[in-house]
Amino acid sequence: MWSEAHAQALEPVVRFVRSQGSVAGIQLAHAGRKASTLRPWDGNGRVEIADGGWQPVAPSAIAFSPEYLMPREASPDDIAGIVRSFADAARYALAAGFEVVEVHAAHGYLLHEFLSPLSNHRQDEYGGSFQNRARLLLEVVAAVRQVWPERLPLFVRISATDWVEGGWTADDSVELARVIKPEGVDLIDCSSGGNVARAPLPLGPGYQTPFAERIRHEAEIATGAVGMITSPAQADHIIRTEQADLVLLAREMLRDPYWPLHAAQALGHVATWPVQYLRAAPAGSQPRTALITTCGGSSRSSM
Repeated sequence: MWSEAHAQALEPVVRFVRSQGSVAGIQLAHAGRKASTLRPWDGNGRVEIADGGWQPVAPSAIAFSPEYLMPREASPDDIAGIVRSFADAARYALAAGFEVVEVHAAHGYLLHEFLSPLSNHRQDEYGGSFQNRARLLLEVVAAVRQVWPERLPLFVRISATDWVEGGWTADDSVELARVIKPEGVDLIDCSSGGNVARAPLPLGPGYQTPFAERIRHEAEIATGAVGMITSPAQADHIIRTEQADLVLLAREMLRDPYWPLHAAQALGHVATWPVQYLRAAPAGSQPRTALITTCGGSSRSSM
């Protein structure tokens, strides 16, 4: 979201989402040293500068892995420009009609790189101590909140741990949540890893949920739980036992776009089905007001 053209292109998408009774949110990220890479569906690895790539910027000149380009250390001017760019992106998102914005400070992208001592070896006010390493994220959050209305939620996604000795820890994440909450952050989206190639993640159902639970209770801020949450009962249990305030689904929604409808049925709730699918809906499902298009134009009809 770095131009008005992006806002103009996304506005019809946001408008359609709203017309279906839902809310559109957007995640704002800077790839940092993980930039200039192939699109995931085109393979893995870097795109050389000669092939249209570019030299990434990072807190320090440390490559993520041999498969990635060597970044250059961000200058003070670069850092100031990055803060402005996040604020501009939030402003464009607002113009497009988005109603939730999330600052991505996880998974080894730029803001996470500044947080972790493994990727941040700076000697200035943006490196060294916890306070210095967190400085850029705080500046970004403050700048985004200046242009993002108080009535609209602001999320921050973090990697709660690097999963390796000497890296970012769960203790750091609790302290970070305490520090950024007064800046107007409404929820911490608790993921993990991504800053160390081949880090030993203990993958398993709900393996990241304890981070959301700890941050929620110790920092007294709303949290979102993510990662290998696949069943309705599992998601419901996380909320009922106050481990998190939200369950955020990604890959499971790609596998099953109708997951919310199936979850409602499994948990005994009445779901609102699109009218086009009512013939397949279980008894008791509620129809949704639909936009019906005919040869002669369009009209809104309740069914």
